[in-house]
Amino acid sequence: MTELTRRHLLGLGAGAIVVSTIAIPFSAIAENSKVKEAIMAFTGGKTPKDGLVSIDMPEIAENGNTVPVGVSVDSPMTKDSYVKSILVLADGNPSPGVATFHFSPASGAAEASSRMRLAKTQDIIAVAAMSDGSFHSAQTTVKVTIGGCGG
Repeated sequence: MTELTRRHLLGLGAGAIVVSTIAIPFSAIAENSKVKEAIMAFTGGKTPKDGLVSIDMPEIAENGNTVPVGVSVDSPMTKDSYVKSILVLADGNPSPGVATFHFSPASGAAEASSRMRLAKTQDIIAVAAMSDGSFHSAQTTVKVTIGGCGG
């Protein structure tokens, strides 16, 4: 039987620190892969371009249970050029898909607003599908002081 020495305990402690710092990036990658999968499913594998999309949210949310969100897309909304839909994602939530809003030229404007629940401080991503087959996106960070999805 081996005696547990101070040197062994220090080694175990250092190993625990290394394991805990390595585990954080792997969990972040897993969460981001859910977002990437949702975006790829929405765009059919195309990469959205930055621009045209605006997200209106508070920079700091005092309570993650009900955070207002507004999305809009700069589009003429004519029969030849309009926004078909907007996907809103929250990358830190257990299920990142928050909402999908659908539009037609008769909508007049590609704008929608709602409230969402945020588990923690995280990025909000909006992706717009245009009638010409292109995709545009925007991203913003919201700091949450009290989590709403079990956080």
